[in-house]
Amino acid sequence: MADDEVMEAQLWRKNGWIAKVIKNPDDDGWAVEMTRIGDDEPALVGPWTMGRDKKNPKPLDQPAFLTLVKTATEVLRRHEQSARARLHRSIAFVANAASPDGAALRIRADLDLVPDDDDPHAILALFEDATNEPIRSGRVSTSFKLDAANVMHWLRSGA
Repeated sequence: MADDEVMEAQLWRKNGWIAKVIKNPDDDGWAVEMTRIGDDEPALVGPWTMGRDKKNPKPLDQPAFLTLVKTATEVLRRHEQSARARLHRSIAFVANAASPDGAALRIRADLDLVPDDDDPHAILALFEDATNEPIRSGRVSTSFKLDAANVMHWLRSGA
């Protein structure tokens, strides 16, 4: 067993996670907290089963710990996906006569919000959709409306 591993009835510390059985503050039962080592707050808090005496919590065991790790990892993954979806938008459109030879060009525009308390802004990046070659990128307002007309206006204006 590694030096930092703990496998007790109400506390497991293993594989980068801490599972801790706690008194449920909302009722007379028990809850379990799953915290990734290094994080300030638990990724998951859920009800925990009572033991046979109907007073004390059921002890943590290997199968329960592995299930809790899997569930907490999935919760974190969904939170990360949700955060990415809030901060990143992308559209693709055909811009007629946008290429140097006057041909239609398929453009992908990526808008990434930068949530800075002092200086919130966004980065707009344009790419040739077929080749992924960068066309232009720059800073825009967080209120920039991502649609083909606004992107083309921004591209032509050089702003």
